[in-house]
Amino acid sequence: MSAASNRSKGDKDPSQWRPPLRSYWCTYSRAWVEVKSHYRLNVTGPEKQALSDMLDTCDR
Repeated sequence: MSAASNRSKGDKDPSQWRPPLRSYWCTYSRAWVEVKSHYRLNVTGPEKQALSDMLDTCDR
């Protein structure tokens, strides 16, 4: 991730920010879900929808 991209992301969740490269959405969303699951963190409705949209880009 570039420094400019990282600054634009800040502490936003996937409902507020997605990686600029659509080809990275699958990797990013899987990592996000893994962290949320590991630490048993809550997921908001908009965040869940954004993650679902990004996970749909994964090869099945």
